[in-house]
Amino acid sequence: MDTDLEEMSRDQLIAEVKKLRFGIRAHRDSTGHELCWHHPALWGLLPDRTDPVPTIPTWPEFLRGCVQYRESLDRQLPTAPRSDQRLNRDRTHNWKTKEK
Repeated sequence: MDTDLEEMSRDQLIAEVKKLRFGIRAHRDSTGHELCWHHPALWGLLPDRTDPVPTIPTWPEFLRGCVQYRESLDRQLPTAPRSDQRLNRDRTHNWKTKEK
């Protein structure tokens, strides 16, 4: 794994690092409902070509996990801003978009 890096020139390595940093920053800066999504586009930044199919919890277990995640945000970030903004179902992520 990652042997492709040994074949890259300095310029190619810099471009790869910038692409990965952009994807990580975009994910890091997710907020609101964006925190809950499956992110295959982010994983697509890796050179490994896999199409992992996640094991999906049943609805009751999934919702319990969502509640636990939200409770953990209250504990870890008690002073973070709160929002009652509704989910925008049309929003999609493009982790491969280059920085401007």
